[in-house]
Amino acid sequence: MATYKDIVGTAVRNNAGNLTTAEKGQVWFDSTNIDFKYLFPTTASSWRTGGNLNTARAEGASGGLSNAAIVGGGYSGSNLDVTELYNGTAWTEVNDLGTAKFALTGIGTYTSFLAAGGYTSTRIANVEQWNGTNWTETTDLPAANIYSAAAGTVPAGLIFGGDLPPATANTQTYNGSSWTEVNNLNTARARLGGTGTQTSALAFGGGPPIVAVTEAWNGSSWTETADLNTARFFMGSSKQDAANTTALAMGGEKPSSTNVTNTELWNGTSWTETTDLATARAYLSGAGTSTSALAFGGTAPPYTSATEEWTENAPVGAWATGGSMNTARRMLGSAGTRDSALGFGGVSPPGRRGETESYNGTSFSEVADLNTARRDLRGCGATNTAALAFGGGSDASPSVTTITETWNGSSWTEVGDLNTGRSYQASAGINTAALCFGGQGGNSALTESWNGSAWTEVGDLNTPRHNMAGSGLYTAALSSGGESPTTGKTESFNGSSWTELNDMNSARRSLAGAGTNTATIVFGGNTTTIVGNTEDWNGASWAEVADLSSVRTGLGGSGYTSGSTAALAFAGEDPSAVTTAVEEWSGSSSTIKVLTD
Repeated sequence: MATYKDIVGTAVRNNAGNLTTAEKGQVWFDSTNIDFKYLFPTTASSWRTGGNLNTARAEGASGGLSNAAIVGGGYSGSNLDVTELYNGTAWTEVNDLGTAKFALTGIGTYTSFLAAGGYTSTRIANVEQWNGTNWTETTDLPAANIYSAAAGTVPAGLIFGGDLPPATANTQTYNGSSWTEVNNLNTARARLGGTGTQTSALAFGGGPPIVAVTEAWNGSSWTETADLNTARFFMGSSKQDAANTTALAMGGEKPSSTNVTNTELWNGTSWTETTDLATARAYLSGAGTSTSALAFGGTAPPYTSATEEWTENAPVGAWATGGSMNTARRMLGSAGTRDSALGFGGVSPPGRRGETESYNGTSFSEVADLNTARRDLRGCGATNTAALAFGGGSDASPSVTTITETWNGSSWTEVGDLNTGRSYQASAGINTAALCFGGQGGNSALTESWNGSAWTEVGDLNTPRHNMAGSGLYTAALSSGGESPTTGKTESFNGSSWTELNDMNSARRSLAGAGTNTATIVFGGNTTTIVGNTEDWNGASWAEVADLSSVRTGLGGSGYTSGSTAALAFAGEDPSAVTTAVEEWSGSSSTIKVLTD
């Protein structure tokens, strides 16, 4: 066995106190406190946008996992028979149910699934079984039932509660061919949540009246346990948890008839409030487990197709204060990385500005001004020594300009103009290969590509807008948010055309972005109020991460290729005035812990 003497000086550093230069995975000996310490990644549970359903709906039957889910039936102004499968990215329509219905219950996986009960023009006991390709009618429920909950997989299913009417406590098990009545719930209720297996399940919430009651099933009887923190019904729930030890309850409706975003995590003993859904909704469906789940459909209102993906204990980033700019301003251009950035132009009293400032990772310093002072311009570049500035609003006539300037590290030079003058546009790329898209003053969907000497028109955005965030390269870019009206639209550019992707969680304008088309963050902006929201894009979906310390709109942002892990937010306007504030983003953060074992 190694001794302290063997370890110290070889694999472990001896340090008096905390080691400020430590990296993840390193262990050191704290000679002041006489213990070993290490860095531990900071994590948080969160929801991320997923691919929308093809058919908006509420009250459908659902099951499966976060990357292999099924939903069948439901309601969207009329009864639905539509079935869709989720592959972790997108929903695909498959063969329809035999009977269009809503308020039905689902048991199982996306390859072996039961859709039980429901409502057509009346309550029905009908049960249909999915084999991965087709639906087949199988043994009916003992009684026509709606708004029940379920647990288990096929052929070992469990159904409990519901509305016969009235609300019932009935519980039935399924063996693949027949239903058997077993011991009732202690509290009769419909519209409840349920998860688990045939021998270990959890029932929670429901009504009327709306309750927070939670009961655990041990294979033969129900026992009351700790209540939900928020009484509600018509919520979504994870489906395949070992429910007596873990479960997830999401969304629903409170007694005040208010849709909620509340998400609660069950640890086997009690419920804990965790990160909220992005969209408040009731009558939604759920799938997955407590660590990786889906919430989809429901009424927001109106009927929604939105899908959100849950991840427990994902790494989180953090914002830290950086060195302030010398000149307060908003609607400025920006380029570079977190540690090598450039901010230029903008507006603050008494008007449009031409000042340029360079960031070295610690502080901003003033360098040469733009040749044309202007606001609402955009820029791009890989460092603070090579950048491009284009468009914006100047004092000249016409006020919306085509002017393009290139930065060589010490001065700006005018080069080939944009084909169409505009302001509030977005940008991506570097000084020799850039993209300009959207804006005001011409076609607000127009996209132009820069080859180092001239601009060429390429494929338009699908949704005309301005005041959006841009990130990425001129051949692989991302547009996020914007207005006309305020939107959360996201589009990806492949060098010739734009494709619509999943929307941001928070629709907003005058935001900033940094990164690539597959890994970016957007931050700040304006909804109806100025916000500090930060969202992370992984190439398929958005997730809320740590907010800016100071809310602001019309800010600059840099983080050329590593924006999702290292970015800079600077200047802009907070609720009281234009600002010089600077914040630095790290895509992951850590806490120091003691090695106890």
